[in-house]
Amino acid sequence: MSNNQPSNIQPETLDFWKSKKVIVTGGAGFLGSFVIEKLKQRGATDIFIPHFENYNLVDANDIRRLYADTLKGVDPKDVVIIHLAANVGGIGANMEHPADFFYDNLMMGVELMHQAYKNGVGKFVAIGTVCAYPKFTPVPFKEDDLWIGYPEETNAPYGLAKKMMLVQAQAYRQQYGFNAIFLLPVNLYGPRDNFNPKSSHVIPALIRKAVEATERGDKEMQIWGDGSPTREFLFVEDAADGIVTAAEKYNGDLPVNLGSGYEISIKNLSEMIVKMTGFKGDLVWQTDKPNGQPRRGLDVSRAKELFGWGAQVQFEDGMKRTIEWFKENRSKVTG
Repeated sequence: MSNNQPSNIQPETLDFWKSKKVIVTGGAGFLGSFVIEKLKQRGATDIFIPHFENYNLVDANDIRRLYADTLKGVDPKDVVIIHLAANVGGIGANMEHPADFFYDNLMMGVELMHQAYKNGVGKFVAIGTVCAYPKFTPVPFKEDDLWIGYPEETNAPYGLAKKMMLVQAQAYRQQYGFNAIFLLPVNLYGPRDNFNPKSSHVIPALIRKAVEATERGDKEMQIWGDGSPTREFLFVEDAADGIVTAAEKYNGDLPVNLGSGYEISIKNLSEMIVKMTGFKGDLVWQTDKPNGQPRRGLDVSRAKELFGWGAQVQFEDGMKRTIEWFKENRSKVTG
């Protein structure tokens, strides 16, 4: 995929973004960097990224100041907020810092959306998480099943904090006619991911482990859990495309999954990474460590129906690109 403006961008898409000011929280992060690229490809020229050193989005005063600074001289109806910023991490980080994950994500979402409504902002795109789904949701996860049970315990505080943006978006639409939409991306992966072993998710964590174990000539590699859980993964460029497409075309109150529709077990994922990185040793499963949610796979039909979006990148191709990127940029991401 080229980062140059694609030839298939429709004129109405270019017109849509040229007239908009876009505020992208988390725009300097993993997913955010790709969302910024997609916005530019589609004609957006007025993009603002609130950096943490200037705006702490957990602080209500900083959120009010953000809007005061960015809405000067702009018709707020022409402003689109894409809220990607989040305090995130893997199972271990969620278990160590549940209060932080709950408070930070809840306070960011609630106040950002509330102040967007109060300032007359035209559209708010809230990015949720697949962790919002109940622990035993029937697979594939359908958006209508979001409320049939409690989320998987290890990441419930994070998942519920993010899910409150769906409640808020629907309530503000009902009472105020505020145009807020809620998207549910599945686990993301790809170049520029977080490869820090203390906070990374499963794919970057396993890639780094396998590459380093290969270099050391280790005879075995330890992996959390027993390998039985399944996960669905979405290539980060596809996720960015889905978010920007929804921002352009979707103006409804229903939550919408963004996924690939491809489910793989952690065991098979680990074996794929071992093969791709050249690790020759044995995989040792740490069965005393938590597995997390038993299965995770999404019904991705609603995004297709409501705004004509579907993932494009095949999983094996995305994995190759991710591993290549890590090897080429390793000194930058591992210190």
